[in-house]
Order: sequence, then structure tokens, then C-alpha cells
Amino acid sequence: MQRYRSPLGDCQTAEMSGRPDRAGGAPQRWNSEWRVGSGLLLAGEERRPAGLPDGAIGTHVLLVANRRRGGSVDWSPPGGVVDPGETLLDALTREVIEETGLQVDEWSALCYGVRVDFPERAMTLKVEVYRALSWHGEMAFSDPDGIVDDARFVAFDEVDGLVAAAPPWVREPLGDWLLTWLTGEEDEVPPVHGFVARRHELSALPKEWLVERAGRLPSE
Repeated sequence: MQRYRSPLGDCQTAEMSGRPDRAGGAPQRWNSEWRVGSGLLLAGEERRPAGLPDGAIGTHVLLVANRRRGGSVDWSPPGGVVDPGETLLDALTREVIEETGLQVDEWSALCYGVRVDFPERAMTLKVEVYRALSWHGEMAFSDPDGIVDDARFVAFDEVDGLVAAAPPWVREPLGDWLLTWLTGEEDEVPPVHGFVARRHELSALPKEWLVERAGRLPSE
């Protein structure tokens, strides 16, 4: 079981915004379920799309800097919450544009899923992660939530260090997927990684969670 201090600020402010704190944060509003899309944009040394017909598999993955209340920063793949009336892939395409300025033309099939249960709040965070098959554009930032203010293509061997401050449900499945991508041993059925997050009642730190990995769950 791991301790994770959420970078979220005041709960009331988060509730008034009507959105959980990105794909990387713990949901704050009392909804029973949140659906989130997250995107993997791979590139080579020259920061051009990888995985195209030339056979390149990529050496870098795009990560965005999420600046939280209080000034802390954690890194994650781009993505965000599905708004009413959107499909998940439409929401993911929109979020990538807002956070990075890049336009994804086509997404892969599901790479992996993440489910995080918050028992005290009777809430579940469900994340679906897809890989961009093609994309174009130049990096720019116009995040309406004011959270993402930087993005960069990070070499695979530097990802662990950069995502160290992200929640376990972000960094661990991402690391697992990058390893299977490099070895060519992707699962025939995309895995769903399960986590349980509970309040750390004895901690003096606010917004701290005890996070337990529940293993792989049946695909939904």
C-alpha cells in the first residue's frame, strides 16, 4: 500500500468547477462515476509522430505538466474528463488540443484501462488510454482550466523520474505499458489496472491517500 498526497486544493472550489482534477488527480465532486480519456503520443528523436508505416516505434512520449493549487507540479499524458454529450474519443481529442495544441487524426484501439475506487466517497474513476496513430500541429497551450502550462516529449528512460509525483494509478500503468510497447508483448485483451484509494486518517498532511493496487480487473 502506498501513500499519495493529492495535489488538489480546496474541495469546495473543485466541486464548484464541476470537474475532477484532470486524469491524474483524485475526483473531488460527489459524482458516482467519472470517465476520463488519456492519450499516448509517441515520437522519435526528431519529435515527429512514431508508429507510422516506416515501422518506427518511437523513443519519446508526450507528457504535460499539471500545475496544482499551492504550486506543485506533476506530469502525466494529456487527457481529461468526458463532458456531457461527448464520446470519450471526442473528449480526448479536444483535451489534447487544449493542453498541447496538437491535433490527433486517428486513435488506436484501447491500450489499457484504469479503475480507481474511492470507497469513502462511493465514487469510481474510470480511465481509458489510447495511442495516437497520427497527429499534426505545433505545441501551444490554451488549457481553459488553467492547469497545463508545459508539455514535452520525454525519452522513455526518463519517464519514471518525471512522473514520480503523479498518482500511482497514473505512473504505474504507464510504466507497464511502455515496457510492453518496447518489447512488443502487448496483451491481446487490453488490461484494466485496479486501485483503491482511501483517506489517510492518521496523516497530518491534507489530501493524503492510502493507495492499494487491486491488480488486473476483468475488461468491461
